[in-house]
Amino acid sequence: MKSNLKIGIALSGGGVRGISHLGVLKALTESGIFPTKVSGTSAGAIAGAMFCQGYAPDEILKIIVETNYFKFMRPAISLTGFLKMDSVGNLFKLYLKHDDFAELQIPLTVAATDIKKGKVRYYSEGELIRPIMASSCIPGMFDPIVIGKRYLVDGGVLNNLPVEPLDGTCDYVIGVNCNQLPEESNISNMKKLIERSVIMAMNYNVYSRKSKCDYFIEPPGLGGYGVFDIKKASALFAVGYDFTMNYIENNPSILDLAVNNIKSSKA
Repeated sequence: MKSNLKIGIALSGGGVRGISHLGVLKALTESGIFPTKVSGTSAGAIAGAMFCQGYAPDEILKIIVETNYFKFMRPAISLTGFLKMDSVGNLFKLYLKHDDFAELQIPLTVAATDIKKGKVRYYSEGELIRPIMASSCIPGMFDPIVIGKRYLVDGGVLNNLPVEPLDGTCDYVIGVNCNQLPEESNISNMKKLIERSVIMAMNYNVYSRKSKCDYFIEPPGLGGYGVFDIKKASALFAVGYDFTMNYIENNPSILDLAVNNIKSSKA
């Protein structure tokens, strides 16, 4: 028996920390909670696309661990970024061969930032891979992704938890933030200062959207992992899974969203 509830899940950006999203998704689906719509920014857009394609969370983790993501990047001869992301599209095409939002098993929306207009752009139809690349295009590190006449960078710059595409179209919204920031007693260098400032800005636009979520899942301790620390992939997955199983135990009302529930609207 399937639930008639429309359940939306918004997945934040956060670099490699986004692997924790896969653990969250595994815990939710094992508990019978299946999203009917997904939105994501940056790492959340990548995890969301693979999940909406039909890959199981464990399978996505295996793909990430076995794939040398950075070999698909090449130096950019440009004043706007150090690396180009164009060749990363070849990696996505291995697993998203159709390159079409309409071919996904679960509807997906990804957020990107229009750097010239200073606006968030949402993509949910047409070509799939370039919007995902745009959503995860870290400004200053990568050349912007051009779609049409728009120059696009990481969606987290303006919206690191894209609940808006789910608001009003889903009965329940689950927000998942993987970009938690720990307290820091010593900022020892300029790199740490800039990185911390960027994460603080992104977290501000996450927490400003928290009230739009019926459930908000934020696994603790993720701030202790580097945003590019791919060697910690399995640990990040485990943090997301373990915390979400504990979250479900402590918030049993979320099980009302499970597939054996026949409600069709909020109580």
